Amino acid sequence: MDHFPTNWGRPRNELHDQYNTYPIHQRPSQPKDVFGEGVQRTQQPIVTGTSVLAIKFKDGIMMAADNLASYGSLARFKDIQRLHPVGTSTIIGASGDMSDFQYLQHTLDELMVDEFTNGDGHELGPAEVHEYLSRVMYGRRSKLNPLWNSLLVGGLQDGKPFLAYVDLLGTTYSASSIATGYGSYIAIPILRAAVDNKENTLTEEDARKLLHECMRVLYYRDARSLDKYQIGIVTSAGVSVSDAIKLETNWDFAEGIRGYGAQTQ
Repeated sequence: MDHFPTNWGRPRNELHDQYNTYPIHQRPSQPKDVFGEGVQRTQQPIVTGTSVLAIKFKDGIMMAADNLASYGSLARFKDIQRLHPVGTSTIIGASGDMSDFQYLQHTLDELMVDEFTNGDGHELGPAEVHEYLSRVMYGRRSKLNPLWNSLLVGGLQDGKPFLAYVDLLGTTYSASSIATGYGSYIAIPILRAAVDNKENTLTEEDARKLLHECMRVLYYRDARSLDKYQIGIVTSAGVSVSDAIKLETNWDFAEGIRGYGAQTQ
């Protein structure tokens, strides 16, 4: 039996193939990608995390991210920590491909070890970590939508709250309230209304309640979110990441929505 697929079926003129098919050993030439020979990873992300929320308050910064990492459309891993302390004054939150985040965790940990072993009394703060990540992310850019891979960096820089964003294209900006993923559409209006121009008077307890409510809204509206999340805080006391916090939700309102379930009118 002839096992070579190109010899099966009808004869064809490979130079003028009206069916737009090609033998396995011949492919049409493609435009050359100028970045094609570079290192490119996560062009097809497998395990991804959704929104990260972050705000400034009068004593520091606070971040929140749920514990879900989705395997495509499957809510696969429900105990993933997407907030990572860096040194004694910085925390990062990751939205997007988790393998890239793991790579960055190892990279940053090695960087902090190198800084410590220098023994010169200096330590990288959030501004330096953010600048470093902007170069690393830009160097690892790919054809992937940058919304899939974005980081929030927050902490205390010279005693003042610092909060900034960076994505795969090296895009950076700083603000009093930032959100990634679906949160940048749904949660950011709530955060801005409560935080912008008010971060100097916002208490830690008020900031915690605000993020709790935003995470509840995201759980109701974002199909890739989970009702279990963590909060990371950076103050003069240091960096801390909470244990998993469970959201209290109520879906009874869905029965009153037209078109839900068995309703026909």
